[in-house]
Amino acid sequence: MTSTTPRRTIVFFPEGAFGPTNNCIGIGRVLLQRGHRVVFVIEESFAGTLAAKGFEERLMRLQPPPEVPEEPGQFWKDFIRDTAPHFRKSTREQIETLTRPIWESLVDGAIYVEPRLREIFAEVQPDVIVEDNVVAFPAILTAGVPWVRIISCNPLEIPDPALPPALSGLPTDDRTEWAQWRAAYDRHHADLHARFDAFVQAQGCPPLPPGQFMYESPWLNLYLYPEEADYPRTRPLPSTFHRLDSSVRDTEAPFALPEALRGDGPLIYVSLGSLGSAEPELMQRLVALFAGTDYRVIMSLGPQAGQLDLPANVWGEEFLPQPSILPLVDAVVTHGGNNTVTESVHFGKPMLVLPLFWDQHDNAQRVQEVGFGWRLSPYGFSDAEFQEGLADLLGDDARRARMQRIAARLQARPGTVKAADLIERVAVSQAPVRREDVAAMADPAGDGD
Repeated sequence: MTSTTPRRTIVFFPEGAFGPTNNCIGIGRVLLQRGHRVVFVIEESFAGTLAAKGFEERLMRLQPPPEVPEEPGQFWKDFIRDTAPHFRKSTREQIETLTRPIWESLVDGAIYVEPRLREIFAEVQPDVIVEDNVVAFPAILTAGVPWVRIISCNPLEIPDPALPPALSGLPTDDRTEWAQWRAAYDRHHADLHARFDAFVQAQGCPPLPPGQFMYESPWLNLYLYPEEADYPRTRPLPSTFHRLDSSVRDTEAPFALPEALRGDGPLIYVSLGSLGSAEPELMQRLVALFAGTDYRVIMSLGPQAGQLDLPANVWGEEFLPQPSILPLVDAVVTHGGNNTVTESVHFGKPMLVLPLFWDQHDNAQRVQEVGFGWRLSPYGFSDAEFQEGLADLLGDDARRARMQRIAARLQARPGTVKAADLIERVAVSQAPVRREDVAAMADPAGDGD
């Protein structure tokens, strides 16, 4: 914020999981440093975590309160614990047994929290509301102020007939299964879409887009994916859509390599995300695969902290400052969550991706398609496939050089700053921000210089 920019109240409302929350924290930090009032609407289980970073908090719930205290993100931890057996299934099978239940929980949460959100927005009086969710919340559309949509999942969430269906993990160059997958998805979600559409309209919102549980914002839409991995589209995105090539928060503490891992040998970072790490079988398999190798391994343990017997070359803790660790490592083993994938690209790290659910399948497929790493079936890969894939990541100098060039470009233009600039512009102008307007401001003479 410059000396002539008035202070604005900016509300962030991320989904109650670590990925979207962390993405919003990075952007919110820039706005906070510019002198704006930044308020986070978060689940009660996150109480205090955002205040510790200097933000205001407003608490809400997506379901009735439990009988015992919750940990941050406990809603989704419990859900994944109960549905983890479905991780073994194909994306087509997951439509009915995993994807539909997730959408149902999200819809039920949006309906449950509606009165509380209206209270919050009336009390806070924001100049702009920024949400990072995959379902609509009518209170945002009816608050009477501009709102911004952040898409921090894979950009297939923005549909295009020439691209694979979102959440399918299907290849972009083979349409054989696209139509059948879409038909199965639509069949299993039609009644839920109709129920949610009736609800949002009853709250004063327009009809939902066909087959979608979310609206695009008429003011500003931000999606997170590096240009080198983005999808070619037959339908140009509306002018209010802007890509963030990466969006890496700088709020994490520095990381010093533990004494036990100092020495020689490739350094590997392993993260299955806050939800995937709750699945003990796969975590134990990964520990066993690294035992006895010359790899040095940093492992994000999540709920498995204290539950796994780690060999001498594997070190981990429940929570780790991922953006501080990634610059140090040689390769990443990940579940394919969008934040981890884009942060790995931001730091030029090749990936071995073991997708479990949701857009992780799409990210894993895209990582392989653009040459950033390999996709493996998390429950179907052999020991040899894992070791060969990892050896290829570490030994391919051309891939490493290419990813380092991409990383240099991304780090020179932080997505958090770009996002903050665009959100600030909406807050001040109360008007849409279109790509052509931003381009004209960047090059007012129109000569490309």
